Amino acid sequence: MSALEKYEQRVEQANTLLCVGLDSDLRFMPRHFRDDAFPQFAFNRWVIEQTHNYVCAYKPNIAFYEARGDRGLSELKMTIDYLRERHPAIFTICDAKRGDIGSTNSGYVEAIFDWLNFDAVTLNPYLGKSAVQPFLDRTDKCSIVLCRTSNPGARELQDLVVDGKPLWLIVAEKVAQEWNANSNCMLVAGATYPAELKTIREAVGDMPLLIPGVGAQGGNVQRAVESGLSSTQRGILLNSSRSIIFADNPGAAARQLRDEINHCRKP
Repeated sequence: MSALEKYEQRVEQANTLLCVGLDSDLRFMPRHFRDDAFPQFAFNRWVIEQTHNYVCAYKPNIAFYEARGDRGLSELKMTIDYLRERHPAIFTICDAKRGDIGSTNSGYVEAIFDWLNFDAVTLNPYLGKSAVQPFLDRTDKCSIVLCRTSNPGARELQDLVVDGKPLWLIVAEKVAQEWNANSNCMLVAGATYPAELKTIREAVGDMPLLIPGVGAQGGNVQRAVESGLSSTQRGILLNSSRSIIFADNPGAAARQLRDEINHCRKP
């Protein structure tokens, strides 16, 4: 089973489009986790055990682990190993935003897909297709290409008009029409720009979209869901990080958002 098939199967079986970002910043963890010998892993395990029934995917941002050097990366691997052992049906995304010349990316491929054993990774398209080809060649994994990101500064470059189209739309069309030859691509399209999100959906058909920006970033859930759903009323991974993992009750927060997303889907 490919990673994309794994995602689709999880959505169908668990009836959820929620992705939880495991952005496990030590500064915001309860003290008893920070005192643990493996603080990020202990915290992640606690969050996972409260939320796993409500998610289709987990998405750790690798920066929070790299900041702690070998200890953090070891605990990231412990987290993914734990998911593989205890909850193997759940899709995993390494939010690393990689994208470099081919030989460098070959190292990233081995680290993220083989050593850490993630199902998918986020990629920066700025260097072009040849730079991310080693990821695209992994037909068993998913490449999630940045398209219309959720941050306020995204407009600075992504809104630049080229041949009458904004750059983000050119990226969407190029990935859908040229880069997705192995049917293993997704796109990142932020909830904070619902009109653009709708245009991206129209441009790429049923390609799955990773949608960050709800919760702490202020994106509207209903508008994001209505703009991003595929023709099958699926095809999105709506991500929330801080508002779930640092909630007093992550399980309740995840269940509430899962239910809100499902309420916005057509019957």
